[in-house]
Amino acid sequence: MQDFAAIDVETANRQPSSICALGVVVVRDGVVTDKVYRLVRPEPNYYSYLNVRVHGLTCNDTNEAAPFDEVWQEVAPLVADLPLVAHNKGFDKGCLKAAMARYDMAWPRCQFYCTLHAARRVFGKSLPDHRLPTVAAACGYELTHHHNALSDAEACAAIALKIL
Repeated sequence: MQDFAAIDVETANRQPSSICALGVVVVRDGVVTDKVYRLVRPEPNYYSYLNVRVHGLTCNDTNEAAPFDEVWQEVAPLVADLPLVAHNKGFDKGCLKAAMARYDMAWPRCQFYCTLHAARRVFGKSLPDHRLPTVAAACGYELTHHHNALSDAEACAAIALKIL
């Protein structure tokens, strides 16, 4: 796959609509052409301890951030004609759909691919697990800031370029 947008979200709490960070890496002709990282004021706007432990973001980081609908207005033109790719698309796609439903936004008509599923198919049991850092390393990419939405989207893009 040479043309796609790798996407990753982080959430503030157990509600899938509570996106608090969005990372997008646009790839055209096999080359990264755009990168977007935005903090997002989550909806509902509260943080769970476990989520904070994962990504380190708190309400202090996002209280002044734009809500998801405004952030997506900025991102949508960049990804409009591209398939989306995520590592564990079930999570990211579910969060995007929930956030869009919360703001009464239409789901974009696009293909959505999963590097986690592809990694299971390509690497099978040759890897100890199929987590993003493990698969990225197997594809020659060092993920240095796991659970930062942009870093994770960059790793996903590197994986997609190798195995999708």
